[in-house]
Amino acid sequence: QEKFLLPFSDTTIWLTIFPTTMVLRVNIDQIEPATRDWICKVQIVEIGRPRESLDKKCTFQNLILEDEEECQIKAVMYADEIEQYADKLKLLNTYLISTARVKVSPTSYGKPIHKFYWILDKETVIEQIKPSNEVEKPLPPPTKLNITSFDRIPHLMVDSAAEIDILAIVLRCGPQKNAGRSHHRCQEITLCDNQKNQFLFTLWEDFGEIEGHEIASKMATEADLLVILGRSIGISTYQGLSLQTRYNSIIRVNPNYPQAVALINWAKENKTMLLSCPSEKTSTSSSIAPMIVTPAGQQLISIAEISSAPSIGVLYVEAEMSVLDEFQDFCVLECSGCKQKKRTKDRKDFECPKCNRKTTLVPRCSFQIDLIDNTATTTASISAELGEKLLSMTVEDIFDIICTKRQSLSLNHVHEMLSNKVFKIQLRKSSWASSNTTHATLSILSYMKKQHTPQSTTDRTSKKIKPLEISEVEVMATTTAAGSSNAPPKFEPPTPTKKV
Repeated sequence: QEKFLLPFSDTTIWLTIFPTTMVLRVNIDQIEPATRDWICKVQIVEIGRPRESLDKKCTFQNLILEDEEECQIKAVMYADEIEQYADKLKLLNTYLISTARVKVSPTSYGKPIHKFYWILDKETVIEQIKPSNEVEKPLPPPTKLNITSFDRIPHLMVDSAAEIDILAIVLRCGPQKNAGRSHHRCQEITLCDNQKNQFLFTLWEDFGEIEGHEIASKMATEADLLVILGRSIGISTYQGLSLQTRYNSIIRVNPNYPQAVALINWAKENKTMLLSCPSEKTSTSSSIAPMIVTPAGQQLISIAEISSAPSIGVLYVEAEMSVLDEFQDFCVLECSGCKQKKRTKDRKDFECPKCNRKTTLVPRCSFQIDLIDNTATTTASISAELGEKLLSMTVEDIFDIICTKRQSLSLNHVHEMLSNKVFKIQLRKSSWASSNTTHATLSILSYMKKQHTPQSTTDRTSKKIKPLEISEVEVMATTTAAGSSNAPPKFEPPTPTKKV
């Protein structure tokens, strides 16, 4: 309230004026859907490009805003507002935003950065704070990054809804291609951190066409390696462990955060070493072969403990491996598009009901292998290039022997290779239900021979737990060497298949 003195000859009168409205100056965490008449000072720290919604019914644009306390929130603009604010809302500019619509963040696309998000519409008041403003000073350049380090990513595999922020060096960039059951467009790039850990990063749909094209163009013209900041990136475990863009993802090349500048400088100094990291070509459609480090210090469990482990997740065991069933098929035929397995052994073209087109059947290595330790024995599936590596045969050779010539594989070399050896094995446990019964399956994601194997072998007569059925999940891992000769082997994930 304000008081004014009104002068009169004989009497002094004080006039009190009460404001009809009160605008609250607040920070992001103080704003809820029920908050009225507020104003917040924020800086745009990330701004995505306009994109189509999943149902193709509208266009939207994501922004990440940060206040004076470094609290961050996502803001969204739709359709007309995108064009209206196109020239006004710029990266790293500071604004006073009043009464944006506040909504509860959905969790269907991953874990949001804040429990609420804002919608900037025609009724939102947005005022830019220019550097020349003497009353309101622009916020300083942002420094806050909630980056997930590469060595932590394997521990997040069990959380399918996890969305993370990554900061990484781009080592290689693959071509545009189609993948998945519906032939979604994608592009794969190999990322690396300053510990030489590598991950495959799949840019789906327009991310590959736009950001992927930008990355490929810069790599072709610039002398130094690129660094990217990926916001709201997803973790894929469908065919191994990899990263992928999601609905809310934002990707920026060579951002000016202090952490990014430091990584850019480190990449310049170590470019020769980084580009010399070996990568083997695989028989998949991927043109690159990224490496993944099995997390150090992972918790090992025994074979007997697998049955009581969570129904879905990644497990680590130390066990012997043995192919006890020598008369299994060792390969299956599947649609080249949707990867649906077929029972036939005939590779002729056929009309696939899922792909809605004429396609071919291609062979994929897939078989069961027994895992044995001193507590129990169980069965897991092993497939694709990981299975071919174990058998020391290509899938075409396996198909020719098993399906064309109708002969059995000779496994003497496999038995000799596996005999009296203990392996560190990364497993994925999955579950599915039918007729009120829950079934559990195990798939091998990677394996590595243990360096110091005890002379005494495990007791193969130990109690055998109920075998697990073969999972239809594809996995692939190929060991490669990186860095010094004493460095541990690293594992390569395959091209991921997008869930539809």
